[in-house]
Amino acid sequence: MRKMLLSLGGAIALSLAAGSAMAAEVEVLHWWTSGGEAAALTVLKKDLEAKGITWKDMPVAGGGGTQAMTVLKARVSSGQPPTAVQMLGFDILDWAQQGVLGDLNDLAAEEKWDAVVPAALQKFSKYEGNWIAAPVNVHSTNWIWANKAVFDKLGIAQPTNWDELIAALDKIKAAGLIPLAHGGQPWQDATIFDSVVLTTGGPDFYKKALIDLDAGALGSDTMKTVFDRMAKLRTYVDANFSGRDWNLASAMVIKGEAGMQIMGDWAKGEFLHAGQKPGKDFLCFRFPGTQGNVTFNSDQFVMFKVGDDRRAAQLELAKAIMSRSFQSSFNVVKGSVPARTDVSDEAFDDCGKKAMKDLKEAAADGHLMGSLAHGHAAPAAVKNAMYDVITNHFNGEIKTSDEAVTQLVAAVKAAQ
Repeated sequence: MRKMLLSLGGAIALSLAAGSAMAAEVEVLHWWTSGGEAAALTVLKKDLEAKGITWKDMPVAGGGGTQAMTVLKARVSSGQPPTAVQMLGFDILDWAQQGVLGDLNDLAAEEKWDAVVPAALQKFSKYEGNWIAAPVNVHSTNWIWANKAVFDKLGIAQPTNWDELIAALDKIKAAGLIPLAHGGQPWQDATIFDSVVLTTGGPDFYKKALIDLDAGALGSDTMKTVFDRMAKLRTYVDANFSGRDWNLASAMVIKGEAGMQIMGDWAKGEFLHAGQKPGKDFLCFRFPGTQGNVTFNSDQFVMFKVGDDRRAAQLELAKAIMSRSFQSSFNVVKGSVPARTDVSDEAFDDCGKKAMKDLKEAAADGHLMGSLAHGHAAPAAVKNAMYDVITNHFNGEIKTSDEAVTQLVAAVKAAQ
């Protein structure tokens, strides 16, 4: 199979070279700039280079992609869209509505993507029945990453509920370490919020509040408890957390300066990049009380309308992304799991195997739910309005949980 792909890639590269020097180049806008992310992206670059396609890198630092979307708007406005753009959730649908995206229908039909990509992902990969993006992975966000040596030294068992989590954090704090490594950025605050909502109210409440945006759920006593718990977690964060990038928070756990980090499974890429091994150097477990449920986001490469001189290379990029071999090798490094359901878990470590198993179970039970923090639960305007309330409360600018709930209801209503 690989020989066939390489042969095909070579033939296409020669054909493109004969027609136009620019045709064998893909310009890709993304925000994968941390060590683990960059290592994963290299897998894709090398795959394309083997097919005679040059990768023109357009990195825009900033986890969550907010800065990247600002750069993208300027490029599209000037009539110079990149070949492909890393994008998340509702942002994809927003661009699709503007009529600037190309389609991958013929390739998707040829390779039967409909049969192997979960419906929850296709919600964002397709628009009005047309394939507009190639999903690279599935990340799940309700994870905790812990330093095993710290847990062992302090005699901490993996917490399975909220009370056990607080007891563990208290032990770490009493030992003079930072209990919770965190970066004070809105999307990171909201990542914690995802898990706290899920463990506090369960999957039905999560759907009602964060996906259906039900005013009754948003203004409920359960949501007040969520904000109470967010305030409690804030007491375990160090004083220098404001503005810290997520991967620097991961490094605090890796170095043993902090006990835990609440972060999506892209954090695993940082641990692996540092030479650490799951079960030996670090622990991965679902946020206590959320086992059986998965909040997810999916990185997808969205294909913009480009001229004929770049179209063939664009299709080769999409084909490479969706190949089973790439989906395995990329996600092994990235910390995520394949967007295709027909990829073996053989190459994955224990955390990866658990992630793939959890994903299948959650999908089968209807408990695979889009992450609010990462643009897969609510449209951008609503997400950003909720960000403001969550972060202002976490930083103490909103003093009480009652006030936070009131502002949350008002913010969502105004943004809809």
